[in-house]
Amino acid sequence: MRGEQNLKESITQNLKDAGCDRKLIDEFFELTSKKENEKVIDLLEKKRQKLLEKLHKDEKELDNLDYLILDLKNNKYENI
Repeated sequence: MRGEQNLKESITQNLKDAGCDRKLIDEFFELTSKKENEKVIDLLEKKRQKLLEKLHKDEKELDNLDYLILDLKNNKYENI
């Protein structure tokens, strides 16, 4: 039983570290207890997709800032 609790705590921490909220974590354990592995995988893949979309948005914002910084370093905006 203690090993089971440690595993649940470990998985919970992993999900938290991945940015999952309490609702998603509860849904994860509800689905796993029902042995609904396809739904668990779908749940995690949806969360992954949201994170990936955020990452791409953040990358674009970084690229825009890098472009502006480079232009500023090359004195392209002297006459502003």
